[in-house]
Amino acid sequence: MIKKENNIVMKKLNYKILALGSLIFFTAGYSCKKILNSTPAGALAASTLANKAGVDGLLIGAYSLLDGYYSGQPGTNYGSGISNWTYGGVGADDAYKGSTTNDQAPDLPAIEQHAGISLTNSYLQSKWQVCYAGVQRANNVIQEVPLVTDGSEAGTVGQNAIAEARFLRAIYHFELAKIWRNVPYVDETVTYAAGNYNVPNPGPIWDKIEADFAFAMTVLPKTQPQAGRANYYAAEAFLAKAYVYDHQYAKALPLLTDCINNGVTASGAKYALEPFNNNFNASTKNGPESVFAAQMSVSDGSNGQNDDAGDVLNFPGGGTYTSCCGFYVPSYHLANAYKVDANGLPMFQIDAATGFPTYDDVNLPNDHGVAATASYTPTNVAVDSRLDWTVGRRGIPYLDWGLCGGEPWTRGDLVPYTPKKNSFYEAVATATTDNYGTWATNQGSANNYSIMRFADVILLRAECEVETAALSAAESDVNLVRARAADPTGWVHTYIDNTKPQGGFTNTPAANYVVGLYSGQFSANGQAYALAAVMTERQLEFGMEGQRFFDLQRQDGATGGPLGTGYMAGVLNTYYKSDTRIANPVLSTAKFTAGRDEFYPIPQQEIQAENGKLKQNPNY
Repeated sequence: MIKKENNIVMKKLNYKILALGSLIFFTAGYSCKKILNSTPAGALAASTLANKAGVDGLLIGAYSLLDGYYSGQPGTNYGSGISNWTYGGVGADDAYKGSTTNDQAPDLPAIEQHAGISLTNSYLQSKWQVCYAGVQRANNVIQEVPLVTDGSEAGTVGQNAIAEARFLRAIYHFELAKIWRNVPYVDETVTYAAGNYNVPNPGPIWDKIEADFAFAMTVLPKTQPQAGRANYYAAEAFLAKAYVYDHQYAKALPLLTDCINNGVTASGAKYALEPFNNNFNASTKNGPESVFAAQMSVSDGSNGQNDDAGDVLNFPGGGTYTSCCGFYVPSYHLANAYKVDANGLPMFQIDAATGFPTYDDVNLPNDHGVAATASYTPTNVAVDSRLDWTVGRRGIPYLDWGLCGGEPWTRGDLVPYTPKKNSFYEAVATATTDNYGTWATNQGSANNYSIMRFADVILLRAECEVETAALSAAESDVNLVRARAADPTGWVHTYIDNTKPQGGFTNTPAANYVVGLYSGQFSANGQAYALAAVMTERQLEFGMEGQRFFDLQRQDGATGGPLGTGYMAGVLNTYYKSDTRIANPVLSTAKFTAGRDEFYPIPQQEIQAENGKLKQNPNY
């Protein structure tokens, strides 16, 4: 199932504890050759691990892989990062690969094209390896607790450790299930024997993921001593999300309602929608909207291994901000989606003449082809306020770095947009960034990645309400999220002085932001309209957060979704067609094949390692 790590020997593992501003290193001197070896006491002396400190160290190690990186991993951490920018963003209609050169070829362009993904794609191999390494670290905790005989893991202490481990095991399996669907479920009883693990992948494992989250929910406390640890409500929210992916909407609905009404963060703060950009700012992380996040840290002696290493390529490729690397570039399609109608509502209805969503008929005016030395005034076309927290546009403040340079800030990609949500503020760069390795100066960021935030809980409930025919309730939930976007205090505003971008902001909006609320359209127009509105809201809310591919995927009939087989292919092939209006050498040959591309191919070397037990996904 997973490469036996014959060339990966981790003599020391530095495990970060998941708390804002705190770091604990747990050092274990052992050879981690078999990721799925289920007998940790044989790998580490029982005297080392069979106590509370040993269990805590193993648990911290299981948390530490949430960022998608471990020292010596195969492939590339660009493909294993928890943000899923490759599979969820570039693999959908959110973003382009970036860079018209052959950088990251052939593996990354193939993910964008869906026309010929190799079974040896290094991005996919790395993601598989990291997720199963996380699964095994979680299993190590579960195996070790019963071996502690000094009483330090007795009662609720040990049960809480097991519950956190089962929560993490479910998170890693959830990641695997989204990308590959048909994956092996590996629990603490799996043993390594005769050169392989002999774990098959007969089909979806949602029931086992749900069982792990349900167990965690019954045991975990409602608050935790560190902000990054899973609590009762995080388990409840993820159980509900697993039910949504499993199309069990009626089961998900009461869980989501309880989270909305009563949920608190691990630190005890009531779940709430905070200012939108607080979710993407290292200085305000672990706020009331954070249900569960991968904790990132910098300046901890790890040489950038504990920061957001998976996203180090994803900064503007030029300008004063940085010089690297110009990948994960917002698409025209995504920027166009933020256009609004006269009532400030999304324009998602399909144009019968073009087959495009109405917002995609004409591109949002931009600076494509405008020289860097030419004057430029941003368009006054009405847009949703979330656009300029998600997409860097020429002439609009780029955090506190100055006015965004637009197309000249890209790497000759013939696209005018730059990524923004993963970026950091210049004023606090010293405290919130680190050098990644020896080349990416200040591109290791302390920005957390929210694996789930409260807006997700609200919109998942809206989705369930649509599927259970509670259309008015679904509209109310969508309006909760839209009301935040409509609040002018949370908009991007102009600088007081464009030449001194750290000198503060005015109260003048940086663009023509118009955000309206729905007023009965869900019930008036029916279930199909309501579902389209909910999914469009997710597109606007979670743009460039690596969720888009999976949102489309679970609506498709290939997963049992409500919109029928071929839905996802229709959306993405229409996107490719609309993109022929620009010169994009990667997308010019893109094609999404129904019945295959809803899931990615299982790495061939994993299939070979399992001697026939592991089967490839259909039509690869």
